[in-house]
Amino acid sequence: MSDGTPLSREPEQDPVDQGYSSSTRMEFAEDTPSSPLDRPTIGEVIGARYGRRDVLRGALAMTAVATLTAKTGGLVGSQAEAAETSGAGSVPESAWSFQFPELEAAVDETHHVAEGYDADILIRWGDPVAPGAPAFDPMHQTAEAQEQQFGYNNDFIGFVPLPAGSDSADHGLLCINHEYTNEELMFPNYEQPTAETVAIEMAAHGHSVIEVQRGRDGKWSYRKDSPYNRRYSLRSTEMAISGPAAGHPRLQTSHDSSGTRVIGTVNNCAGGVTPWNTVLIAEENFHGYFKGENADPAEAQNHTRYGVPGGWYAWADFDDRFDIGKEPHEPNRFGWMVEYDPYDPSFTPVKRTAMGRFKHEGAETIENKDGRVVSVMGDDQRFDYVYKFVSYGRVDHNNRTNNFGLLDSGTLYVARFNEDGTVDWLPIVYGTGPLTPENGFNSQADVLIETRRAADLLGATPMDRPEDVAPDAQEGKIYVMLTSNEKRKPDATHPANPRAGNSAGHVLEIDVTDGDFAGLQDRWDILVLAGDPNDPNAGAQWGKGTSQHGWFVNPDNAVVDHRGRLWISTDGNDQETSGRADGVWAIETKGDLRGSSRHFFRCPVGAEMCGPFFTPDDGTLFVAVQHPGDAEGSTFENPVTRWPDFDDNLPVRPAVVAITRNEGGQIG
Repeated sequence: MSDGTPLSREPEQDPVDQGYSSSTRMEFAEDTPSSPLDRPTIGEVIGARYGRRDVLRGALAMTAVATLTAKTGGLVGSQAEAAETSGAGSVPESAWSFQFPELEAAVDETHHVAEGYDADILIRWGDPVAPGAPAFDPMHQTAEAQEQQFGYNNDFIGFVPLPAGSDSADHGLLCINHEYTNEELMFPNYEQPTAETVAIEMAAHGHSVIEVQRGRDGKWSYRKDSPYNRRYSLRSTEMAISGPAAGHPRLQTSHDSSGTRVIGTVNNCAGGVTPWNTVLIAEENFHGYFKGENADPAEAQNHTRYGVPGGWYAWADFDDRFDIGKEPHEPNRFGWMVEYDPYDPSFTPVKRTAMGRFKHEGAETIENKDGRVVSVMGDDQRFDYVYKFVSYGRVDHNNRTNNFGLLDSGTLYVARFNEDGTVDWLPIVYGTGPLTPENGFNSQADVLIETRRAADLLGATPMDRPEDVAPDAQEGKIYVMLTSNEKRKPDATHPANPRAGNSAGHVLEIDVTDGDFAGLQDRWDILVLAGDPNDPNAGAQWGKGTSQHGWFVNPDNAVVDHRGRLWISTDGNDQETSGRADGVWAIETKGDLRGSSRHFFRCPVGAEMCGPFFTPDDGTLFVAVQHPGDAEGSTFENPVTRWPDFDDNLPVRPAVVAITRNEGGQIG
């Protein structure tokens, strides 16, 4: 429990002022908490659950070992244990549900996949998307060209089958986010932003839709002339705002007096595909795009809680809507989930305000057993929260368009993780508890615009940077990726997370009561504590089948395949931190090998692994290689790698990769 000492809020030297890369600026923002609260973090709750005296000893508490071992069949948590239980030499291959040969963990200039698999480049930054798009010319790029071409820093990937309504696994639409831009890798001789480079960056943000098909040779390609192909950009795509906050004065600007229309979407991280095959795209670190002195004192507390203005980009120097001195309500129009219909190019994307406003990592959505829709979501910042949205209405399987409003009405909940292993879902509803005019909330719109502050007041549990949250409908589980939290106080060490400064992250498992994802109370446990099991100071805990290549740090995205198996991608591994590149690992979630991890795919140097998504038959795994070559001193002219083209005339380029088995069949 808390000892009364406030959570650490002291930022390090600001990388925005030091000229660091976009990726470094984003990592800094996620590492700088904005939660003002002094209440138990998830680490302190875990510590209380498993025993304070053992925490203070800095050793594994017997209660924790007993609890975890009952599920894992024995954890790898020390150098001696790792030596005894690492790899296939001590665990029969037949014991694994995953049957691929493990990939070696390392770092080099290109990508690698497990033996017996192919990993083919499908589409790269600058490749044509819209029919008639110009060829990529990185030396003479324009915003007009970029809006027709594949955007930068691909993240979330979703696949929906063609024709619509089928379960085709060889033909469909691939839907891909473009989260942010790395100017130093995009532009030749880059020194300072200009109106032209800013316009190109805005055009490179957003989302792409492409028609893809698998040929008789097993290889994927995309159709460049498809009428489905399109780009959504921050520069010019008009989007609607719906739900309880639509039209509220706090969403009105000089460009939109109605508060119901907005240009573009920004910092699109992960997302989700709904049961009716629309696509959800998340708006994450929106705060970083704004500058200026706030012109509306009534928004001061709201902006501070979200870190506005972040000042990562100089866009406000060229576009007034990013200057909160001129448009103090513009930030309130970002931080939502966006829904669109991939099958209808004329569909106007919609920001669904009922799902809350925060730094959305994604929104994995399932149909509950009673027909309602449940979306589970993480707010990607240290000491922020885990949420879920439950619709009022039920899925209509006879007419998919009747489902397009389901996400406009329902209840948003935030999680409180208790010491006894239960998790309570607290409704974020105007008039409930402290969500009243006395605390500055005059409507449900106010509550949703300030979702974070509402969750603060309700007593939600501050988490270790919650990112992707993946539901497993088959097993009644939810897996929460907790990437890291270096800001954890030293006295918060404990058996389940014994690090003062959780730099490696962990994976939390929620056991859904009676398979009801809409329920108000579930149970939680720890699946893995990431880090090097060979380092006695790391406090890592893995299942006994984890080899020297199987461990990782910083879990980020996750996907559960159609056989109920968990796959995790990472953001934060490199030569210095873990001696390995980011990539994809497969994790056993039950049985004797529970918590055991096996390495499947790795990225080129400098890259983050994003967007793992399976086709309906599990025959293809699509992944997004984001910011390859992003390393100290790496530039357009002299990148640390020229992946994926390895052409001296082309820069390093983010790209989507299609992974298949050499001989066909299911992945893994």
